[in-house]
Amino acid sequence: MSAPFNEVTAARKELIAPEDAEGRIDAWLTAALGKEFSRNRVKALIEQGAVSLNGALLESPNRKIRPGDRVVIDLPEPEDPQPKGENIPLDVLYEDADLIVIAKPPGLVVHPGAGNWHGTLVNALIYHCGDSLSGIGGVKRPGIVHRLDKDTSGVMVVAKNDVAHRHLADQFADHGRTGPLERAYRAVVWGRPRTLSGTIDAALGRSGADRTKRTVKREDTDDAREAITHYTVLERYGEKPDATAIASLVECRLETGRTHQIRVHMAHIGHPLIGDQEYGAAFKTKANLLPEEAKRAVNKFHRQALHAYLLAFEHPTTGKTMRFEAPIPKDLQKVIDALKGM
Repeated sequence: MSAPFNEVTAARKELIAPEDAEGRIDAWLTAALGKEFSRNRVKALIEQGAVSLNGALLESPNRKIRPGDRVVIDLPEPEDPQPKGENIPLDVLYEDADLIVIAKPPGLVVHPGAGNWHGTLVNALIYHCGDSLSGIGGVKRPGIVHRLDKDTSGVMVVAKNDVAHRHLADQFADHGRTGPLERAYRAVVWGRPRTLSGTIDAALGRSGADRTKRTVKREDTDDAREAITHYTVLERYGEKPDATAIASLVECRLETGRTHQIRVHMAHIGHPLIGDQEYGAAFKTKANLLPEEAKRAVNKFHRQALHAYLLAFEHPTTGKTMRFEAPIPKDLQKVIDALKGM
C-alpha cells in the first residue's frame, strides 16, 4: 500500500485513499495506520464520531473504501484513568518515552481488581509516569503486556503508548519463537527433578469453578491450552548418595505464558515451589525434615519461591534488543542461603 498520509498532527490524521484502495474502511484504516491503532480501536473511533469521510461524519465501519476518498481522524484527548495515581516507590531499571522497565517486589498486585483497587503497580505507574503516558486505547494509563503474580518478584516491562503496547504485546504473544523475547525465572522447589534439565509439555486449564487456579488437563479438554516450560537444575541442597535432594534451585524458561504455568508444571512433576500455598501445600511439612536454621527460614517464607530474574525484548521504536536482570530479593535469598548451609 502506498503511503496515504496527507497530514499528520498530534490530534488529527488525514489520509487520501490511493488507487489500489479496497475493502472495508475500518480494515483499510488499520492497515494504513500500521501498528499505531488496532482494528478495534479504529472501530471505536468511528463509533465515537471521530472519523469523517469526504467531509461528512463516517457512520459505519462497514463502508467500502474507494480510491481518492479523504478520511480524517480527530483523536480525542486521552481520558483520565479510572485508577488513580499513588505515590508507591518503584525500582526503575530503565525508562524512556515508550516504555518503563521495573523490578516488581513481592506482594505488589499488578492491576486493580476485586479486593485490590488501590496500592497496585498500575496506581504506582500512573503517579510515576504522569504526563508521559500518551494513552492506551484512548485512556491515559500504562499498557500492561504481561503480568507476574502478586507474590512473584522480578522484571516487568510496561508500555506508555499504543504503538509500544501493540509491539510489545505481539512479542509476548509470539513467546520469543521468531524474535528476541526471552523470559527466565529462578525457582526453589522441593526435591530434585529426576533429570537435571528437561521440558514439561502439559496443557493447562481452569481448576473447577476457581477463576484463577489452574491444573494440568488433557489436550482435548475444552479449556485446555498449550503450556510448555523448559527447566534446568542449577543447585541441589541436601543432596544424598541416591541422587535425591531436599530442595533445588531451578531455572525455568517459558515457551508459553499461561497463568501460574511454572507453579503448576513444577507441582505436576512432583516438585512444587517452596512456600506455594496453592499448589504445594501438601509439601509444607517437609520443612520439618530440614536442619533448624533452614527450617526457620522456610517457615518464615510465606510466598511461592519464584523470581522473574531475566527479561529481554525488542524495543518498539529503535528495534534494539533490550536485556534486563533483577537480583533475587532478600527474603528469597535468605531461604537459598539457609538451604546452601545445610
